Amino acid sequence: MDDLKAKWLEAIGAAADESALETLRVQAVGKKGEISLKMRELGRMTAEERQVAGPALNALKDEINSALSARKAALGDAALEARLRAEWLDVTLPGRPGRQGSVHPVSQVWEECTAIFADMGFAVAEGPQIETDWYNFDALNIPGHHPARAEMDTFYMHRAEGDDRPPHVLRTHTSPVQIRSMLDQGAPIRIIAPGRVYRADYDQTHTPMFHQIEGLAIDRDLSMANLKWVLEEFFSAFFGTKVKTRFRASHFPFTEPSAEVDIQCSFEGGMVKVGQGDDWLEVLGSGMVHPKVLKAGGIDPDEYQGFAFGMGIDRIAMLKYGIPDLRAFFDSDLRWLRHYGFSALQVPTIRGGV
Repeated sequence: MDDLKAKWLEAIGAAADESALETLRVQAVGKKGEISLKMRELGRMTAEERQVAGPALNALKDEINSALSARKAALGDAALEARLRAEWLDVTLPGRPGRQGSVHPVSQVWEECTAIFADMGFAVAEGPQIETDWYNFDALNIPGHHPARAEMDTFYMHRAEGDDRPPHVLRTHTSPVQIRSMLDQGAPIRIIAPGRVYRADYDQTHTPMFHQIEGLAIDRDLSMANLKWVLEEFFSAFFGTKVKTRFRASHFPFTEPSAEVDIQCSFEGGMVKVGQGDDWLEVLGSGMVHPKVLKAGGIDPDEYQGFAFGMGIDRIAMLKYGIPDLRAFFDSDLRWLRHYGFSALQVPTIRGGV
């Protein structure tokens, strides 16, 4: 028994790794191991022989198992020590900073517009993106035969079978917010309505979903002169330079008279520079609120009048920051976002409010 013990303890102590140690365990105390086979021989011994051999074999098995456990722990400690030496780390070094996110250009311009108009006394109004046919078209004096009401231009929501009511739409502009605000607040009123809008269009300068900001001001003595001043102050603050505007007669169902608004610019090297040169670029539509729209909003057109305007947030972001393709705003390309994103909101101010 002493020779058997010395044999296995010596082999265990010389095991170089855990794989070799496992092989020795199987050979010594496994089901077919040497010590296990010795214990099976107890059944062929006399009672007196078992009284001597049994306790000795059990003690030997326990000692072998203890030696295996001790050697396994020693090998584990040695492996850890070697790894620590190989993977040494100076814990006093500063950690690697995580990459910071950035403000999306649309969010940046949205905040810029809101801040500039807030300086002029405009409050922010919001409304649902899924609108009724009445708020989106009828209340804005858009007749049933108008092209904007065609399914090729507008996203309609399906009604249940047998429901003959006009379908809801994904709003095509934020103008419904103007109607809701007039009905809720009455006159006088001065609001802007930024938000997402939807139209069935997709190319380099159009996407099915985009962002728009509209303005509405109603009082007893507002005129196109007030509209022109507001827009010129806004563009001068937004682009950081004095910007002239040019009004061209146009037609919109919800305003009368109506005007397309151009801003002064120049085209150099494929880039647009706002506030200089002899060229003009159309940026928005505007006009005096149509009397029918005032009536739909619960306001007496014989007592009040006002102006309204609307422009694309994405469009003016492209102009200000030199972004050539509108679709890039919505591609979620991290490389693009890291190039055009902002580490913090940069909000301009105007020279004074009204």
